[in-house]
Amino acid sequence: MNIRKRVVTAGLAAALALAAALPAAAQTASAPLKDAQGKEIGSANLTQTPRGVLIIVSVKGLPPGEHAFHVHAVGKCEPPFTSAGGHFNPDHKKHGFMSPEGAHAGDMPNLHIPQNGDLTIEVLNAAVTLEKGKPNSLFDEDGSALVIHAGTDDYKTDPTGDAGGRIACGVVK
Repeated sequence: MNIRKRVVTAGLAAALALAAALPAAAQTASAPLKDAQGKEIGSANLTQTPRGVLIIVSVKGLPPGEHAFHVHAVGKCEPPFTSAGGHFNPDHKKHGFMSPEGAHAGDMPNLHIPQNGDLTIEVLNAAVTLEKGKPNSLFDEDGSALVIHAGTDDYKTDPTGDAGGRIACGVVK
């Protein structure tokens, strides 16, 4: 092989190796959050990361205080949002960060809504993915939803964390 062909071949191999090392385009999704009257009260933007799904939640006009925040198993948000099913739990675990048998893949930290009712926060859920076909994918056959509850998640009561009613819901798209 002459020197020119070797250089071209080496350059092509280096370019292919570099391209393989670059991350693929990030998978993203969103969920417009609505209250029981159908009014949009915020949104969530989801991005697949190497460590799970980063969820950026922005809400306005919620009651101040702590509110449970979960991924639910069904992509439906018909008031009073029970259509969203239970917590997303593909591994059939118990509820709560404090459960030795937990937690559900859909369990996430409580949202702390300030007095003005507006909040923007980032939450990383390492137990879920946006990659279709995976057992913990938010895009399984019936989809998934993000739900904000009226009460606080106690992080231990199975199956719901004693979080109370559902005050906002958004289908992950």
